[in-house]
Amino acid sequence: MKAAQINKYGGSEVVEINKNAPKPNLSRGHLLVEVYAAGVNPVDWKIREGYMRQMVPLQFPATLGGDFSGVVEEVGDGVSGFKKGDEVYGQASITRGGSGSFAEFVSADAKSTAHKPKSIGHVEAAALPLTGVSAWQALVEHIGISRGKKILIHGGAGGIGSIAIQIAKYLGAYVATTVSARDIPYVKELGADEAIDYKNQSFDEMLHDYDAVYDTVGGETYVKSFKVLKRGGIIVSMLEQPRSELVERYGVKAIGQFTQVTSERLSKLAELVDKRVIKVYVDRTFPLEQAGEALEYQQKGHPRGKVVLKIKT
Repeated sequence: MKAAQINKYGGSEVVEINKNAPKPNLSRGHLLVEVYAAGVNPVDWKIREGYMRQMVPLQFPATLGGDFSGVVEEVGDGVSGFKKGDEVYGQASITRGGSGSFAEFVSADAKSTAHKPKSIGHVEAAALPLTGVSAWQALVEHIGISRGKKILIHGGAGGIGSIAIQIAKYLGAYVATTVSARDIPYVKELGADEAIDYKNQSFDEMLHDYDAVYDTVGGETYVKSFKVLKRGGIIVSMLEQPRSELVERYGVKAIGQFTQVTSERLSKLAELVDKRVIKVYVDRTFPLEQAGEALEYQQKGHPRGKVVLKIKT
């Protein structure tokens, strides 16, 4: 089978297309899935560059990619609820027990796989697992966002942000978001009540007494976000760990989120997609042969929504 692999850490130049990669072995608790499309996430280029090597050192050659959508080819021992021919989606990164989704076939843990939303195709479904679950876990499970609450979502035009805005609006919140000037109409269309141009406006001077902040940017943006919160408010960050001095000074709760893609969370997302609550936006698709370029575009192109590899047409 074909797979986009690396034999060493580095930039997009280390990504190679192996036309004779072995099909993954099917192990207990796993599904063998024919991949129709694979989502591209920032974590994929970070793995390629070796950011995660301390936590999860790779064995080379390593197949990249986590998010996938496809059709079940075989069902492993100990798996229930799936059968050959089912359309499924989920997460199968090599850092989380999968075989890597930038390939024609993937071995995926059944616990991080679910039935694909019926109302969308494989390309849109492949864009959803990591970003959608990240937004769901933060807004619903950590923040408990509800009607009348005010939330600031950083990076509203990105993969996670664009889903988070839609979920927050569905749950009745007032949503402010930071984006570049060109993305203001886009996030308004998603439902944002207020869009702030982060290059020319200071969100920390404009917004006050917010119940929650969802941070997908980190750095200085994270630090300034504490000023926006009311006492007793909460900030969830995808990139920063809580800093006790800020938590104490502002009297708020802070969480550093590690997203866990599970069948339950994926099923909830699929329900929201099929109810037309969430619309998945795909900025650009690439063929598997251009996986290196797709990672480069994800890293440097500021995509609006998601980047996806189209593997089976």
